[in-house]
Amino acid sequence: MDTYDTHPHSTLRSWLGVAAITASLFAFLTTELMPVGLLTPVSTSLRISLGAAGLMVTLYGVSAGLGVPFIVAWTRRVNRRVLLSTLLAILTLGNTITAISPNYPLVLTTRLIMGFASGVFWAIGVSMAMRLVPPRHASRAAAIVMSGISIAAVVGIPLGTVLESLTGWRTTFLIWAGLSMLVFLAVAAVIPSLPSTNAVSVREVFGLPLKNVPLRLVLFTVVLFVLGHFGAYTFVRPYLEQSTSATPFFITAALMVYGAGGAAGNFVAGYTVNRDSRGSFIAGCVGLVISLLLLLTIAHGQAGSIVTLILWGVSFGVVQLSQVNMTQAAAPDTFEAAMSLNTMAYNTSIALGALFGGLFADHLGVTGVVWFGVALTAASLLLTLGTRRKTAHPVPDDTSAPTREQAVPDRT
Repeated sequence: MDTYDTHPHSTLRSWLGVAAITASLFAFLTTELMPVGLLTPVSTSLRISLGAAGLMVTLYGVSAGLGVPFIVAWTRRVNRRVLLSTLLAILTLGNTITAISPNYPLVLTTRLIMGFASGVFWAIGVSMAMRLVPPRHASRAAAIVMSGISIAAVVGIPLGTVLESLTGWRTTFLIWAGLSMLVFLAVAAVIPSLPSTNAVSVREVFGLPLKNVPLRLVLFTVVLFVLGHFGAYTFVRPYLEQSTSATPFFITAALMVYGAGGAAGNFVAGYTVNRDSRGSFIAGCVGLVISLLLLLTIAHGQAGSIVTLILWGVSFGVVQLSQVNMTQAAAPDTFEAAMSLNTMAYNTSIALGALFGGLFADHLGVTGVVWFGVALTAASLLLTLGTRRKTAHPVPDDTSAPTREQAVPDRT
């Protein structure tokens, strides 16, 4: 039987631990997507094409996605506090090497290694937070950790763009290395020992979608919308520069508007996903398709761009939270194992989206990248509409405390 650890820690320290894990998510996600806001200066500085610069996102996502089920299995007996500290140390060192790297091959190699660390965090982070608090607060802890996604979109990536405009892209990565070190120290200070209590083999992880039809459908929809969204979003800066002659200041403002929209979408979805996660996902996907079409039609001026990015951000915030709840609803008793598959699908799709987007950008121009996004997000929407309501089961909220058997276990 899967059980939660007894809750021996003080309430303050428990929630400080949840905050430290949220900060970890912020550090990992902003590091992963930082090149989105720095694509043009990086490509200019290293004398590479925009498509080649996009590989900084591609390789990071490949290793984060493909490596996670194996590494989680190989480290299944490692104390989770020790494992998270190690991952943050790798992140700190990787950002430092990126900042001082003399050539692009070293940058790509470093990003590849950092991606492995990021993927493992996505698989264990939510489960760690849920173990720190009493079972009745587990879903609240998970929601707080996932809010790091919106914080990264609102603050992290735009802040990186601002820092680049003031100091240069290398200094930006060096500053992020310092931030990663601070998070490392916070984890070491406030997170207690969390021994791994459940061993999950690689075979068991990969067997889940074979016998769990709802989870398999969720993974397919995740692949399609992430391919479309990140294929287009990775190249939003060069698109706005070409379509609106946007300045670095406007790019920064636009990314902040997008991030604020994502936070708003996440907030709205917080009230809808527990009632109907499938319906929330469908609504968000409709918004993604419409926003990308608007990007092609009305975003040739700054006002149109801002309106489009607000809708895009809100829609992505809704879709992002919905797909996490859909994963939990599809596999409530094997959530961490399911999340490792979700992480694999999600991050691999980010990588492939950036890769395909780069090919479109280099051969058809950045407008072709947006059309690629329209096609894939529409495919995700159609797949969800064409399937029965197998992923819409409600996820219990904090108003009714789950039993130990109902609570999401630590499956590593």
